[in-house]
Amino acid sequence: MQIPSSEKNGVTILELQGSILGGPEANALNEELHRLLDDGKKQIVLELSKVTLMNSSGLGMLIGGYTTLKNNGGELKLACLGENVRKLIEITKLHTIFTPYQTVDEAVASFAS
Repeated sequence: MQIPSSEKNGVTILELQGSILGGPEANALNEELHRLLDDGKKQIVLELSKVTLMNSSGLGMLIGGYTTLKNNGGELKLACLGENVRKLIEITKLHTIFTPYQTVDEAVASFAS
């Protein structure tokens, strides 16, 4: 799984796409986060507008990414959640860990505050 990325104001934006069901996606995200940490990148936004389906393994993948960054002095934020993903985050109370942002720009700006 390729994870398209970009950078804005020193914040790395990773665009997750399709079905996030754990497995290979989890490994790809974990490897990408470790590569970014090795490069000194500690402010990451996951852009989720193109995620069509997510299950509990996908949520575990997000929590794993959050933990990896937090343990290394970084931060992971979520942006552009589709309706299904937003509901899943709310039902599982993960919105208390992740502050979901409406747009990538809002998530990027939140690092400055």
